[in-house]
Amino acid sequence: MDPRSLHYSPTHEWVSLDGEIATIGVSQFAVEQLTDLITIELPRVGARVTAGKSFGEVESVKAVSDLYAPIDGEVVEVNTAVANDVSLLAADPFGKGWLVKLKVAPGAAMAGLLDHAAYEKKIAEDGGH
Repeated sequence: MDPRSLHYSPTHEWVSLDGEIATIGVSQFAVEQLTDLITIELPRVGARVTAGKSFGEVESVKAVSDLYAPIDGEVVEVNTAVANDVSLLAADPFGKGWLVKLKVAPGAAMAGLLDHAAYEKKIAEDGGH
């Protein structure tokens, strides 16, 4: 996926919307901040997630970090390859490292999400890139 075409949450998750299906992942910046990933915990298919609430965790040698849903929806697919081998997330966060696919809840808004330029500006202001 082209990072420039995605929308981002302030907590570094990205969203790619295709009709009513949203693919969710975490940004390259977030992966670089975490360093040395150990494990990841993802929700089960059928779980409902709420924007701004935790839907899983990623553990690195530095810390355990929550993954926050950028949009409301129901999990319709989980990337089991990443669940079984978290190095895929580190190697390709915008491709093979996607985390879950959601059926977007009716009326769910992407209003709080940033486009690529706004996200890049935010991480620069936060001391990144």
